[in-house]
Amino acid sequence: MSKNTDTKKPNVSKPGTTENKIDAAAFAFGRENFILLFISIGLLLIGYFLMAGGKSTDPNIFNEEVFSFRRITLAPIVVMAGYALAIYAIVKKAD
Repeated sequence: MSKNTDTKKPNVSKPGTTENKIDAAAFAFGRENFILLFISIGLLLIGYFLMAGGKSTDPNIFNEEVFSFRRITLAPIVVMAGYALAIYAIVKKAD
């Protein structure tokens, strides 16, 4: 009886060949996704900084600055835009 001996060499690529390079399509995020994600993080930071402040130095005096347009309307809109852009950046298909 003869044995079937397969003497194939293992598929080892040499350094510097194209076989060693990682395919860019294998990554979930592309360059545009990262840019959009960093812009959304910036929008979130801006929105939270817009919400900050409005406290009173004296605890017995109420400061009406808490209810300013910037803190009640503008800042939440900017924060929601940041979250929406972050979701879009995550869901968007990488090119």
